[in-house]
Amino acid sequence: MESVRPESVGSDRPEPVLLTEPADGVPPVVDTPAALSAAAAALAGGRGPVAVDTERASGYRYSQRAYLVQLRREGAGTVLVDPVAIDGGLDPLIPALADAEWVLHAASQDLPCLAELDLRPSALFDTELAGRLAGFERVSLGALVERVLGYQLEKGHSAADWSRRPLPEEWLVYAALDVELLTDLRSAMRDELDRQGKLDWAVEEFEAVRTAEPPGPRSEPWRRTSGIHRVRSPRQLAAVRSLWQARDDFARERDIAPGRVLPDSAIVQAAQTGPKTEGELTALPVFGGKQQRRRASMWLQALRAARRLDNDELPAASAPHDGPPPANRWADRDPDAAARLSAARAALAEIAERHSLPTENLLLPDLVRRTCWSPPEDRDAGSVAAVLRDKGAREWQIGLTAEALGEALRTSAS
Repeated sequence: MESVRPESVGSDRPEPVLLTEPADGVPPVVDTPAALSAAAAALAGGRGPVAVDTERASGYRYSQRAYLVQLRREGAGTVLVDPVAIDGGLDPLIPALADAEWVLHAASQDLPCLAELDLRPSALFDTELAGRLAGFERVSLGALVERVLGYQLEKGHSAADWSRRPLPEEWLVYAALDVELLTDLRSAMRDELDRQGKLDWAVEEFEAVRTAEPPGPRSEPWRRTSGIHRVRSPRQLAAVRSLWQARDDFARERDIAPGRVLPDSAIVQAAQTGPKTEGELTALPVFGGKQQRRRASMWLQALRAARRLDNDELPAASAPHDGPPPANRWADRDPDAAARLSAARAALAEIAERHSLPTENLLLPDLVRRTCWSPPEDRDAGSVAAVLRDKGAREWQIGLTAEALGEALRTSAS
């Protein structure tokens, strides 16, 4: 394929038009079974793709459930559904949307909470992913709508506590605007991908997102505590683990975001300091606050549990992993592998540049590292293609990269 560049879509437009409210106004929130049945009938009678979005309460709640579901379809208008208020779930929407292509922006963020409501698309178009494949540098919903359609969305409530009830009117305006132009954006991005010869690539990518299995639980999620790199000894790591688990149990039970129960910085400081009494604990920043004083016995119990562990019960200094070591250690551990990785990265960067793609969308960095660390015995394009396919690469990715990656793997073949 010849080198392609994203067209300056909308570059000849005047200044973007600021949208401050939906064209048809903000519809009443669907919060009863009767209203849901009526909304489902309207959506079933609509035409074409359906725009879908959700609002969660990340940063406020432990769960990632949807607190508002926004839908828009030609002929039906915009529907705002409160899934918390409706007993019995959103089942009427399942047949209403069964034949529709769903249009989402950054679909992988919304699909899990929609699946919790038994809402799953049979076909998908992801406008953010479309923007990446088209080579646009800025792919937020607002950036794409402005560049491609010439409108500026009213923003400002993405990080709000959507579990709040009643929802303020200005929040509902924001939520409705998120789906107001989504199907128009889908049409424009589809045309752009088709112009660049990338539409088939996008179809494969959208299907991969739609059918992706949800990630399993991390084996040691406490190791993601911010600032844990400052904790040196196994005993202190045990304290981090114990405090993290106590916080997680408390947060889950009360459906509060863990960071609102106790910040990571306080966990790390307590692990490093090792307070043994309530006075020593509450003398630390954060723990001296009113709420933390009430929870002091819980934190002290967690710290004591870590101190009582036998040495063979302490966590390892680093997390176990089934992949290759960090790439910055390859030169010492396996210089040939380091040479392969360097050659592979250079080849993939050139292909990505030629096709106006982010390198990480051309081929996942983790897949590249694994293939370079443990290459197939036969390093021809066919063998490499088989490895990439087995590890989940899409056919368009394999077609673009297998030959060049095979050549890179032969750089230091023994």
